[in-house]
Amino acid sequence: MATTSHRAAPEHTHPDDVPVLTALAALADPVRVQLVRELAASADWSRSCGTFDVPVGKAAKSHHFAVLRAAGLMEQRDEGPKRVNRLRREEFDARFPGLLALVLREDVVS
Repeated sequence: MATTSHRAAPEHTHPDDVPVLTALAALADPVRVQLVRELAASADWSRSCGTFDVPVGKAAKSHHFAVLRAAGLMEQRDEGPKRVNRLRREEFDARFPGLLALVLREDVVS
């Protein structure tokens, strides 16, 4: 028997379909940079949305996740009541070599 979720599955954009300006705009926001950095420091699919320590409310955080998905930077999937996340590091690096590494550098101020 199939179960239905109370929310729609997240839509993802593959990095190959992302214009460079979309990627740059997604990485121009300090909250999104913080989300990307926290994802980069975590194992794939180990972080649920509620575990990120960013200074915004739940609705704003959902918006930031949507922008990152649209830029090809992350994927999300539902596991029971939680939505878990993964950074699309390899795919994004193939599309935009060096961009993610620059954003993840500690000496780059967000």
